[in-house]
Amino acid sequence: MTSERRRKKAAGNLYYKLEKGVERPIVRIKVSNGGKAVYYYGLIDSGADMNLFHSEISDLLGITLETGVKGYMKGAVEGRPQVYYIHPIVLEVEGRSYGTYAAFMTNLSKNGHGLLGQRTFFNLFNKVSFGFTKKEIELVEK
Repeated sequence: MTSERRRKKAAGNLYYKLEKGVERPIVRIKVSNGGKAVYYYGLIDSGADMNLFHSEISDLLGITLETGVKGYMKGAVEGRPQVYYIHPIVLEVEGRSYGTYAAFMTNLSKNGHGLLGQRTFFNLFNKVSFGFTKKEIELVEK
């Protein structure tokens, strides 16, 4: 890896400790749209297709949920597939902003965090890696 790329990698990302000592690759993010912004947490999830946030985040951003592109999610929620709506957002991680998209879902847990997925988060970087032993997250910019 070149020294320039090293400088571009996001520094200081460590796994976040949840209840009962469970640690996950969760980062603090800023989600914005139309001049409004919300600070939130996102689980960097290689099994998720796209960014997924609770619909309360879209409400705080002034986004009318049902005007987005409608889809159905299964796997991240129990039971039948649940509806979500995709909207453009600006996602800030480690002080750098990226234009991308997020799906907002009413039936997602309010007590947790969002999911950062393959097509709308991982695609923003040349490399996303997890150092499980040291509990480190590396995000190398394009």
